Amino acid sequence: MAARPKLINTLAQPQESRLAPEERMYFEIYDAIMEHRLPAGTKLTEQALSEIYDLARHNVRKVLIKLAADGLVDLEPNRGAYIASPTEQEAQDMFELRQTLEQLVMQKVAQSATAADFARLRRMIDDERDAYMQGNRPLWIRLSADFHIELAKLGGNLLLVDMLRRLVSRTTLLISTTETTGQQPCSFDEHLAVVDALEKKDQQGAQHEMARHLEQCACRMLKRPDRRFDLRAALGKPDA
Repeated sequence: MAARPKLINTLAQPQESRLAPEERMYFEIYDAIMEHRLPAGTKLTEQALSEIYDLARHNVRKVLIKLAADGLVDLEPNRGAYIASPTEQEAQDMFELRQTLEQLVMQKVAQSATAADFARLRRMIDDERDAYMQGNRPLWIRLSADFHIELAKLGGNLLLVDMLRRLVSRTTLLISTTETTGQQPCSFDEHLAVVDALEKKDQQGAQHEMARHLEQCACRMLKRPDRRFDLRAALGKPDA
């Protein structure tokens, strides 16, 4: 299955005509989850997805297994597939692990990142800020998550990238679909403070800013409202 493209902007997504049906299904469900059109706890039935995408159920199952590997879907024996819904304890454990891993990322990036890398990170933060100011909450959430993955990529450890991709995706599910007042999850201002420290080669400062940022993200986790969702509508598919 094709690798996920960078989510720098909406043009970065693959052309639909170039994707195999399984790939299109994967990317569309991925987007719907990350944009909170399909919130945590939503059941993904093989029969419904088979009808929506005109795929055999064994092909649908392959996509769900891939999404489960990414940490976005939980496969429960005899119950089916559900959008991952981390418990409070799991959420605490994930943020604790992210603290450890992203401290290592700060160390690596501070030592190896180039001026071009920092320029790219600043453009990502600008895109994140623009999405928020324009009220494009789904894109803003995705860019906030993508910033952490890009930092990990700059560290050069592919295993670390894979581990963080799963953790970042799964913790992103904890962000409420509702608007909030005050500070927001994964603030672009906090991302900027991290990059400022890294560009100065201030490893300890960058680690401090990242630790503070992740603490704030953990504190901002909100209780998700109970809502009913139409799977076909959430995936942007017209009625059959």
